[in-house]
Amino acid sequence: MKENVLSLLEQNTKLYGERIALGKRNKYGWKELTYKGLGLLTKQFASYLITDLQMQKGEKLAILSESMPEMGACLFAAVISGMVTVPLDNKLTIYELESILSSCQPSVLAVSQANLEKGLELQKRISSIKHIVIMDEPRYASEFPSLYTLPTGRECKWRHRSLRDTALIIYTSGTTGAPKGVQTTFGNMTTQVLEMSKILPEILPHENVNLLSILPMNHLFELTVGFSTFLNRGSSIFYPQSLKPKDVLGDMREKKIDFMIVVPAFLKLLKNTIESDIRLLSNEEKLLFERSYAAAEYITDYDIKRQLFRSILAKFGGNFYGFITGGAPLDPTVGEFFERIGIKVFQCYGLSETSPIISVDRGDDRKLMSVGPVLDSYDAKIDSETGELMVKGPSVMKGYYNNPEKTAEVLEPDGWLHTGDIGEFDHDGRLYITGRIKNMIVLSGGKKVFPEEVETVLEQDDNFAEVCVFGAKRTTGAKDGTEEIMTVIVPTDEILKKYTNDEELQNFIVHEVKNLSVQLAPYKRPVNIVVRKEPFPRTATRKVKRNIVKEQTMAFV
Repeated sequence: MKENVLSLLEQNTKLYGERIALGKRNKYGWKELTYKGLGLLTKQFASYLITDLQMQKGEKLAILSESMPEMGACLFAAVISGMVTVPLDNKLTIYELESILSSCQPSVLAVSQANLEKGLELQKRISSIKHIVIMDEPRYASEFPSLYTLPTGRECKWRHRSLRDTALIIYTSGTTGAPKGVQTTFGNMTTQVLEMSKILPEILPHENVNLLSILPMNHLFELTVGFSTFLNRGSSIFYPQSLKPKDVLGDMREKKIDFMIVVPAFLKLLKNTIESDIRLLSNEEKLLFERSYAAAEYITDYDIKRQLFRSILAKFGGNFYGFITGGAPLDPTVGEFFERIGIKVFQCYGLSETSPIISVDRGDDRKLMSVGPVLDSYDAKIDSETGELMVKGPSVMKGYYNNPEKTAEVLEPDGWLHTGDIGEFDHDGRLYITGRIKNMIVLSGGKKVFPEEVETVLEQDDNFAEVCVFGAKRTTGAKDGTEEIMTVIVPTDEILKKYTNDEELQNFIVHEVKNLSVQLAPYKRPVNIVVRKEPFPRTATRKVKRNIVKEQTMAFV
């Protein structure tokens, strides 16, 4: 591993020049950048930021885009020019993006063609945005510069950044509805890449793998592991256009993918797809699979497993070796399925506040219920009173951007971070996450939603006396074990008098909730809406007893 992000780019450009660095499927085929091309595009954009736009160290570059190769050039260019990168979730609404950009005040907004219209609207609302740059190749003449239309051949001097300087601000949802910007430093990122580079030989079949990642590039798991760590190893990283399992499997075959970074929900969907195909087999073939699957429980040699299930593994392209998964708990039965057919599954655990990886389960003695031992750079302990996992080390964030109060709530003066998760260690030092202290709702795709931000939106309705949001676990179907957003509404007395028929009352409340929910990203919108006629139980300080509301609601839903 090179000592810093800039060395990574410079040395890998020389080492792996014509090898594919990043690729994205679109409707025309694959858009790919070699390591050499990535280096040239990066310097081109960095020179433009420094020379033409006169950007100063510490100014912000926000990125609003789906995952694409050019996003890598933007990330590296920000480093060279001394800017701080703010990757945005392009699925957020204008209202949510406005809140984030008002907080960080970027000078430049880099957008994909698909997000240009949204970017222009944001520029009208956020006065700090002086410049918009289009990341991908323009489809038609535009007044806005594109990375591909910038002056070429110019040199620019790299601006020195210390390990304590902020590299990224990653926004997570705040529990009060306000966004929180996690300040990830160059030291945080360097430590993570060093640690993961040390672990990957225990995970990967060989040095220069072809990786398929389905995670968005505004996700720290993708930025640190999928992007930075795998580029450091000279890998080729590909992003699919569609997340439909059959489309993904087609991409895997075409690009001879060795490895994938996924969330558990995708693994479950992929397992269901494979099982659907198995049900279409002849009775004789199904019986053969069932016998092989039963026998595989006692087989430890993965080469033998892969031979047993070679017809299934052919769907993956023949080269495929395993998954790294994180972002939500993994259903052990899903992990067991892939392990038995010869595909390894490595679980990660972490937080945005830890850049993000805290632990990785690796080696041949992995436990599907565990997230593995913590990385060597961490100190970890379990709070004796609360059972909360706490960690300390060079991957812990600098703090929340411009939010010392929220920082103080999770980060102790001596550097210990409150993870908000309940954990325990076994005698081998493996970590098990057994519960969450926070109210955070983790959806099937790994997306995280805080109840308070949904409540803040719904409480705008004068027809609602009280609102309570929580996560309700599904117990059936493909999403079994994952959470959905449940909302309980107590209408005002006026509304209760107006709608005496329960069905009409329910329809009215559902209509109101759906109208207000357009202010939220689709994945944050309530799935289940319950009308309650009695006030919520509250503490002496008038705080809603959320757990009791949940218990009472789930008892009759």
